[in-house]
Amino acid sequence: MSIKLVVFDIAGTTVKDDHNVSKAFQAALKKYHYEVALEMINPLMGYEKNQAITQMLHLHENDESKITVELVDDIHREFVKQMIHFYQFQPGIEPLPNVEETFAALHLSGIQVGINTGFSRDIAETIVNRLQWREKGLIDHLVGSDEVELGRPHPYMIQKMMQDGGITDPLEVVKVGDTEVDVREGQNAGCKYVIGVTTGIFTREELEPYHPSHIIDNIAQVIEIIGQ
Repeated sequence: MSIKLVVFDIAGTTVKDDHNVSKAFQAALKKYHYEVALEMINPLMGYEKNQAITQMLHLHENDESKITVELVDDIHREFVKQMIHFYQFQPGIEPLPNVEETFAALHLSGIQVGINTGFSRDIAETIVNRLQWREKGLIDHLVGSDEVELGRPHPYMIQKMMQDGGITDPLEVVKVGDTEVDVREGQNAGCKYVIGVTTGIFTREELEPYHPSHIIDNIAQVIEIIGQ
């Protein structure tokens, strides 16, 4: 059975990220007087961000009554503001090596390319617009975590993309990402291959316990895996 869709994460998988997302998340928490080390934030970066904020607050706020929907929303708004400004204006926003070439090669093989993310749609759109991936004809789908009922590790973003692309069998889909929650999303969706990449937050050793079908150091290896 041939592959019809490959779904890629954004930060750390297809777009260069020097802990910039984690740093913005850290700064948003700090504005509301929560000091959190990057080492605690990094593992949560693939999650939908309201969920990640809630998890952090439960670890750092002794008074549970203060952890309200309003507080989470306020911190998230601050995070979104920082991220949109970062991706609009910061120099050095660029795809990771071989990403655009891999997208193009997949299209040449008749395979759809999708992007999904723990970011909300507005941040994702900012990144895609900055890199001009639509204008270059490199992607077919973009889904943010706020467009579905639940973000990662739930399979809904992948399933939305499959529906939009006219695909009914998850064994025709591949998921590629750099975090534990990317891997579990692909597994929960039933993807044929769930590929972890070492270009982002997680090392090979940190990805191994989640049992992706493959772990790669170069995104171009996706083509080889599909062609097996």
